[in-house]
Amino acid sequence: MTPIDQATRTARAGQELLQASGDVITRRLEIVAEALRDPMKADLREMSLMGSEKVEALTASATVGLNGAMNMAAVGAAVAARETAAAQGALDAVVNARTPIDAAMAQGSWASAAMGRAVSDGWAFGATMLKLQADALAPIHAAAMANAKRLKR
Repeated sequence: MTPIDQATRTARAGQELLQASGDVITRRLEIVAEALRDPMKADLREMSLMGSEKVEALTASATVGLNGAMNMAAVGAAVAARETAAAQGALDAVVNARTPIDAAMAQGSWASAAMGRAVSDGWAFGATMLKLQADALAPIHAAAMANAKRLKR
């Protein structure tokens, strides 16, 4: 899935989540009001789900987010190590150059390659963030959509 498709999918899921949340909140407020009017007929099952579902969905979302953050940190560390090695190699080439032109060529070669890697890494980071956002939203979206469907009158 392209980053644009990922962003579109996430935006759509966010809109659906907002609509479903409003519908669920409205219906659950009605359930609470009904329970206050006649406690013996209270929908205790639904009332108990009001908290447990949120904890379950948010826990799943947080787990996805934490795992994604740890993976991104590992990738960041690998990129930092790669760039440190590249810079060390460039420094060695500059120091060991036979002429000033050779030193400038070594430095320019490193700078050009580093810029290319930075652009590539930046795009990859952005795509990873878009996917992580969608993946972290998914459990909350799924719970809200299921609730809206179940509670629909």
